[in-house]
Amino acid sequence: MSALLDDAAALPDEPRVLVPMTSLDVDAVLAIEVGVYPFPWTRGNFIDSLAAGYDARLLRVGAAWHLRGYFVAMTGVDEMHLLNITVAAPAQRRGHARFMLAELVRRCQELGLARLWLEARESNAVARAAYRRLGFAEVGLRPGYYPAARGRRETAVVMSLEIGSGAAAT
Repeated sequence: MSALLDDAAALPDEPRVLVPMTSLDVDAVLAIEVGVYPFPWTRGNFIDSLAAGYDARLLRVGAAWHLRGYFVAMTGVDEMHLLNITVAAPAQRRGHARFMLAELVRRCQELGLARLWLEARESNAVARAAYRRLGFAEVGLRPGYYPAARGRRETAVVMSLEIGSGAAAT
């Protein structure tokens, strides 16, 4: 079992569940998205992802199952690409992202996928360090990938996690 799965097992006993995202959820998802990011995904990004059949899940937490986060991931040949993972600002630093990532790793294992990919902003040292702690390796750069202030573009750091019989599963 990967360190990521072990970490998620040690999270607080707050009830959490991941459920499929539908087009009816997009308004609530957008409210979280615009509250967290200076360059949020658009309604069209979410609708297109759902129409394409991407794995899109909502994180519901607590006895009332409040929406606290979500992710969107695209399955490819032998791999999955995490396109968006977000936790609502007031719910951050409670292990919710770790929980969602652990569930995504389980999903990759169920599908027999070998690798999970993601991008993080080069300037987002906190996120990159957190992903590294969870077993992701920085494997490349995508110059000009993200929009940035004043019409500029920011480099993305490509990160990868080996799934299954590789290093992440030990």
